[in-house]
Amino acid sequence: MSEISGNTVGGEPGKDQAMMPKIIYALYLVSPIVGLTGLIGVIVAYVYRGDGSGWLRSHYDFQIRTFWIGLLYVIVGILLTFVVVGYLVLLFWFVWLVIRCVKGWKALSEGQAVANPERWSW
Repeated sequence: MSEISGNTVGGEPGKDQAMMPKIIYALYLVSPIVGLTGLIGVIVAYVYRGDGSGWLRSHYDFQIRTFWIGLLYVIVGILLTFVVVGYLVLLFWFVWLVIRCVKGWKALSEGQAVANPERWSW
């Protein structure tokens, strides 16, 4: 039986199981250009979260938190653009989003759970 409480799963992660989280990470990476893809990604993550095994569920939780925390950063950044500092917040959000998605994708490709899906940092 595969291990779900640790970092890795016994054996190679199934291509079918890991495909949906990869698609969600890709949707998030495209979202700064096409904003609607982030919303689609979080909806898909909510739908598939219950079907995933323990290590995949950590990715779905990480993706859901990435969306909501990112939305908060975007709202604050847009509100603060009137005092120019908002552009720095939006730049931070973009870098933060890319780093989270790349780290999540890397862990997914290695068949590992996200170490701490509740964290705000990358």
